[in-house]
Amino acid sequence: MLDLEAIRSRFPALASGDVILDNPGGTQVPRAVTDRIVRYLHETNANHGGAFPTSRASDEVVAGARSAVADFLGAARPEEIAFGPNMTTLTFQMARSLSREWKPGDEIVLTRLDHDANVSPWLLAAADRGATVRWLDFDPADCTWNVEHLRSLVCERTKLVAVGWASNSVGTVNDVAGAAEAAHAAGALLYVDAVHYAPHGPIDVALAGADFLACSAYKFFGPHLGILWGRYDLLERTFAYKVRPAGDAPPDRWETGTQSFEAIAGTLGALEYLAWVGESFGGDALPALAGRHEGRRPALASAMTAIRAYEATLSRALLEALDAVPGLAVRGLTDPLRFDERVPTFSFTLSGHSPRAIAEELGRRGFRVWDGNYYAVGVTERLGLEGTGGMVRVGAVHYNTPEEIHRLGTVLREIARS
Repeated sequence: MLDLEAIRSRFPALASGDVILDNPGGTQVPRAVTDRIVRYLHETNANHGGAFPTSRASDEVVAGARSAVADFLGAARPEEIAFGPNMTTLTFQMARSLSREWKPGDEIVLTRLDHDANVSPWLLAAADRGATVRWLDFDPADCTWNVEHLRSLVCERTKLVAVGWASNSVGTVNDVAGAAEAAHAAGALLYVDAVHYAPHGPIDVALAGADFLACSAYKFFGPHLGILWGRYDLLERTFAYKVRPAGDAPPDRWETGTQSFEAIAGTLGALEYLAWVGESFGGDALPALAGRHEGRRPALASAMTAIRAYEATLSRALLEALDAVPGLAVRGLTDPLRFDERVPTFSFTLSGHSPRAIAEELGRRGFRVWDGNYYAVGVTERLGLEGTGGMVRVGAVHYNTPEEIHRLGTVLREIARS
């Protein structure tokens, strides 16, 4: 079990007294992050590749962060990790590069369950190249899609399949490995949006079978920074839009312009924090992993395994709290026997109350939640909720407690009666 008191003590924002459940929009950061950022700016603030000590020290910090991210994602080598301003920008960049080889008659597969950052870049690229878009729909009853449907959509003309690892809207964890198998059987590439899954469970890109994967550090307790992983051979041979002096080898060819080195340093701090969680609370998972991996990978994988297990209790607490509210309808998986297919992100509507009004009232009472479509507009459109304000979203992470969830349920019952 996680020591919640020790964990929460490392997050200064939690001292506010608010119940922070807007985590899908961005998690809070531990002191390790701000310490790393301040130390970078005070001691090693210099541009890349200089002949003087602070530039070399800055490059060492970036290299350390790149190595840590590679461990976090299970990458084969640090050079497979590219940094950028955010996942959306990196995905637009990759869509432009990959689609150079598409032609009319080629096809791509997108899902209606994804955040639009894994939809619009590919839609626009397909429109530019005359490619056909096929849609992987989801079941509105539980907000899941199945691999058999995906297999029916791919063919020899399919160039790319883009899926999310977990839905930022309704919390569904998708079958990425199954999607990879289906895509590769058709000769297509698989691009995975892991932004919402990254704070909730272990990622191993090799086991998942992905070709590219993107995530964001500010969703796993770090600063605002985008991260792109790709198989080295693909990063090496895919055309890159870059300035002429930039290096031709990965990751240099994918990191356009000067990076936010302080954010990269902060990301290293976030992963150092997660390694501490794994070393402190990982239990039996840590020694089992240690024989197969070097570096931080065992501690990071152990942390995310422990976090995933603890968050299952938060999912159960959330479902129990929401089920007790008259007139409240949860959208997504509600079967406790299938909670291995979701993360503790729940969206709902409440009869007689608009999502914005509920979010505002919760905000007045010290609960931070989100409302609307959360940029997953395909979900609210498919559920028929886009024109009525979307849904209210509550998203827990490992620093949240069951007691906070119980308090949320009490307040929601009061709102329902008003």
